[in-house]
Amino acid sequence: MKARTLLDLVTLSSVLYTISKETHLMDKLSDLSEQGKEKLNAFMKEQQLDEEGKEMQFFDRLMHKAHEAKEELDQKIAEMMEGFYTKIKIAHMKQIEELTREIEQLKKEVALAEARINHLENGQ
Repeated sequence: MKARTLLDLVTLSSVLYTISKETHLMDKLSDLSEQGKEKLNAFMKEQQLDEEGKEMQFFDRLMHKAHEAKEELDQKIAEMMEGFYTKIKIAHMKQIEELTREIEQLKKEVALAEARINHLENGQ
């Protein structure tokens, strides 16, 4: 009987935990939604002027913002790729250094083997 009660309590606590996480998620989504509404309202109220000093239409402002977002995204992607390639280059440089050390070691071993062969040939 005690095991069943304990099992029921564990089940109940896990269900309560899951519900609390879902309400936390819903609160977070609600906050993000409110922030999005505020930003959209601010964007709608904002007046932008074109090169000629005339007020831009909504669609033109929207296209301008989309172009700015595209440029910012391109810049961030370029920065991330540069960092990625730098890391790859460093990894390759380490491998090249290790291979160079191995080649030098093998050259020494070959030279030693040649010396032994020459010694054996001269001894006969």
